[in-house]
Amino acid sequence: MEPRNFEGEADRPRSAGVKDTGRVIVIGPYLRMRSRDAETQTEAHVQRNAEARLDEAVGLARAIDLAVVDALVAPISQIRPATYLGKGKVEEITGLVAGHGVELVVMDCALSPIQQRNLEKAWNTKVLDRTGLILEIFGRRAKTKEGALQVELAHLNYQRSRLVRSWTHLERQRGGFGFMGGPGETQIEADRRLIGDRITRLENELKKVQATRRLHRAGRQRVPYRVVALVGYTNAGKSTLFNRLTRADVQAADMLFATLDPTLRALSLPHGGKAMLSDTVGFISNLPTQLVAAFRATLEEVLEADLILHVRDISHEDAEAQEHDVEAVLRQLGIDPDAGSRIIEVWNKIDRFSPEERENLRNIAARRPPERPCLLASAATGEGIDELLQAIEDRLAATRATLALSIDASDGAGISWLHRNAEVLDKKLKDGRFDMTVRVDETKRDIVVSRFDAVPHGT
Repeated sequence: MEPRNFEGEADRPRSAGVKDTGRVIVIGPYLRMRSRDAETQTEAHVQRNAEARLDEAVGLARAIDLAVVDALVAPISQIRPATYLGKGKVEEITGLVAGHGVELVVMDCALSPIQQRNLEKAWNTKVLDRTGLILEIFGRRAKTKEGALQVELAHLNYQRSRLVRSWTHLERQRGGFGFMGGPGETQIEADRRLIGDRITRLENELKKVQATRRLHRAGRQRVPYRVVALVGYTNAGKSTLFNRLTRADVQAADMLFATLDPTLRALSLPHGGKAMLSDTVGFISNLPTQLVAAFRATLEEVLEADLILHVRDISHEDAEAQEHDVEAVLRQLGIDPDAGSRIIEVWNKIDRFSPEERENLRNIAARRPPERPCLLASAATGEGIDELLQAIEDRLAATRATLALSIDASDGAGISWLHRNAEVLDKKLKDGRFDMTVRVDETKRDIVVSRFDAVPHGT
């Protein structure tokens, strides 16, 4: 293990008035990759760099203003059922914990309840695994009622599995009902029952949220606005790109999970058309399954989107591994990244490359298959944004019909209907009639043809 001391190191800027919440050591207990595994490694599984994984874990800890005083990689050959780490490493970290006087140890892995309890006893301090840390971040960042419900549901599912007999009060019994009393239930059983009841109530409230979202989507479908969703690894620059495309002011910061609650804004396309752009929570490697389930109501915006922009931090050393992590989450949601032409990759942060490196990236992008296009852009400087907007418009227009028609200028109801249900590309008044060119969804094409005697544009 090679500890990296963070004493005196300047952390990233924090929110005004926010103080450090505790001194922390971050441990990266990563399995050593055997030579046989390295030989069989495929593109579907990209081995992450241990130092990059540790830096990400440190970033997660700092995202909730924990003061990281040390961070180290602890390579292991196998996972120990009792403590995850081997006995020697547990004793070595015990000395580090005592020497730094830390209040919390963050383990960048998923610990079982027993492993967490045993490590807390060995180190005499609180231990938090990767799932717990991400839940703490989400709990702090959720601003809307919906986000708070989703985080609480995920947290309760996590806590339910942590009700091990670590405290004596969990072994106490409550008196039963009836004249003789009976043995009653233990405290741990009562806690599990209370958590189960609360989970049921939260799930019912989230069903109402899903129903409300369906109503909102139905309302948007009555208006000819297509939905474009941003997805990507956390800190890939989605919110900065969202602000650049929509001129919005969504929080964008150089930190993990800066944005949690979803946001929708109108997106103006080059030829006057409109679309709705949705910014969603960032993905991360080993994203807890209970979070994917809890945030499904939010991520339904991605499921229903007409077009998905996969934003990648192409300057990151683990960009390829991050790509596979995002695609894995999309598959969990039922979206196949390899099927159809619904996804455009956006290689963000190209401003960090030299002109020669950018040209090399453009050559790589040009060799991509047409069904998996990618565009180079910089959300920070605006480079490549015009090309991205044009690509969005072209992709959305590919599934819509362009029609030409003539309508009497006195037909106010018909003109109003066209403006509500179609994208009006051109409109000219001639001899008391409007010659119009409109773009409509395939579902409304027959209505426009039959009602307004429309013909395909250009015929």
